[in-house]
Amino acid sequence: MAVAEGSRSRSRFRTRRSAADIGLTVWSIAVFLFLFAPIIVIIAYSFNVGRLLVSWDHFGFDSFAAIVTKPAIRDAVLVSIRTGAVAALLATALGTLAGIAMARRPGKWVFWFIGLLLLVSVTPEIVDAVALLPWLVFLGQDLGLGIFSDGIVRLVIGHSLFSTAIVAYIVRARLVGLDAQLEEASADLYAPPLRTFWRVTLPLALPAVLAGGLLSFTLSLDNTIVAAFVQVSGTTPWPVYVLSALRSGLRPEIAAVSTIMLLLTLFALAMVAVVLRRAGDSATQIARTMAGS
Repeated sequence: MAVAEGSRSRSRFRTRRSAADIGLTVWSIAVFLFLFAPIIVIIAYSFNVGRLLVSWDHFGFDSFAAIVTKPAIRDAVLVSIRTGAVAALLATALGTLAGIAMARRPGKWVFWFIGLLLLVSVTPEIVDAVALLPWLVFLGQDLGLGIFSDGIVRLVIGHSLFSTAIVAYIVRARLVGLDAQLEEASADLYAPPLRTFWRVTLPLALPAVLAGGLLSFTLSLDNTIVAAFVQVSGTTPWPVYVLSALRSGLRPEIAAVSTIMLLLTLFALAMVAVVLRRAGDSATQIARTMAGS
């Protein structure tokens, strides 16, 4: 009898657990739908052939041709891609050197330096934008340094600030977990510091460097607030172009090009995951890296 009661108890427990599992599954699906429904809608409306985005006419691929046929859209996309590539290179170079220095030259300065990087990471973008605009104007106009009046240069500076901190975090985290014996052995074999850096240190940090560069590129593509402040006429990036298009009403080609930019971003993130996976990172570590933590 006791065995029968135990069996019924376990059966009720399995029933309750199954109900809880079903409830959690339904709730998870609802959350994902809530998060991704806007993206699904914009992808669906990118196939709308009509005058306005919100007014469905009929299905077609005409809107995707706008990235080639409309000069304003084409120029905005090219500015975003060019800025993202240059900003990623700059942020990767600076962030890699900072990350290596923090990992291989520990000391009291590292604590303060990480604090400064954290300050850059948590500062609201609107604060960065308001601070950058008068500073770049001062450098470009008051001091006569014409390079700071160039639209691409201003966008690259604005976009690379946050990305440099992210790259530094990622590179430091990878090197801290790796033994420095290989670099010490290289020095014992009388290799110059620069050769040790190129032959030993950089290959060890390469997965983090590549991941940081790709993340920097994706972060630059959707940077709107800073870009809206520091851009100049003739170098309007895609997010600012979309923001200005709100005044006249969004057109289907906006959704189509946004879908293309989304696919480009997803491709870059997928490359980050592949690089980190081949470097031996777990799924949790990859998620943390993509989140910039």
